[in-house]
Amino acid sequence: MAHPNDNKVMSAKEAVARFVQDGDALIIGNYTVGTCAELVFEICRQGRKHFTLYSQSGILDVDVLINAGCVDRLVTTYVMRSGGKKGGGAVERALQAGTLAMEDYTNFNYNARLMAGMHGFTFMPVLEGVMATDLFRKRGFMGDDKYRVIPCPYTGKQVLTVPAANPDVCIVHVQRADRHGNAQYWGAMGSVAAAALCSKRIIVSCEELVEHDVIQSSPHFTIIPAFRVDAVVQIPWGAHPTEVLGYYNQDSFFYGLFRQANTTADGAQAWMDEWVYGCPDREAYRDRYAARFGTGMMDKLRAKAFYSAPANYGAAFTSVWDETGRNRLLGLTLEEIEQKMAERGLLHE
Repeated sequence: MAHPNDNKVMSAKEAVARFVQDGDALIIGNYTVGTCAELVFEICRQGRKHFTLYSQSGILDVDVLINAGCVDRLVTTYVMRSGGKKGGGAVERALQAGTLAMEDYTNFNYNARLMAGMHGFTFMPVLEGVMATDLFRKRGFMGDDKYRVIPCPYTGKQVLTVPAANPDVCIVHVQRADRHGNAQYWGAMGSVAAAALCSKRIIVSCEELVEHDVIQSSPHFTIIPAFRVDAVVQIPWGAHPTEVLGYYNQDSFFYGLFRQANTTADGAQAWMDEWVYGCPDREAYRDRYAARFGTGMMDKLRAKAFYSAPANYGAAFTSVWDETGRNRLLGLTLEEIEQKMAERGLLHE
């Protein structure tokens, strides 16, 4: 586990090289909006293979990873399969080719797996209504471990459960972070925090790298604490073409170009060659975008400021020790407290 005071800032290339390995269980932390697009692209560039991929909302990110041949197994609740079986899409092509195995959960059951993993449980009870559906009856690569029915230790009632999820690594994009890894996120939360905190390693990319005092001034936005984070990568526009609240809107035009290209294997490969493999980093990606579509296209997506009301986190004092080093309640220094404890036989080595 990383030390909370370490400087964890590095490039996306270094972060992926150090913390993402072939065969990992990889979870995309973002849910529906503001996905960690540049981290996904970098994983593809480095040619990582044989992932078991967890994603609650497979939008562009899942298709890109599958187009790159990175994924063997997918655990999900939703995948953007535009056009259905006849409309193409990386997931559909892989399923039909037999190169991808998939387990499908409800949003509630998927989140229960993450919550169990986050809290250190081995399983989590879920609502038994799903037992009347094919989500329960159809089992893929997880087999009997997709769901299990056990007797409640208190009532004897049969209880439906899902296993905890503890992926090897989470990749997640947030609005801002400090160099230690304290990651702040606001907007539609979904499973973002649980996806990160149930994982063994965490790579955070952020729009903005800020000083620690900014983090301290708004602690309610911190969803991932520094001691859990392994790498911090500053990537402005790192979620494009998806949106990041407070920074930019979804680029529907560019998103549409990807979806159109993704309807065929050849179209998807051409798009990947241009926008993933043909751009060594996000700066090159943005330069190519500007060259193709003009410098003003992205500027039109920038968010207009709309700030929340400030919250007062002030207190009379911030420590139980005053300016002279005396405990505010006892009026004694630490040395004096220890001396009195020793005199009473209460101090032990």
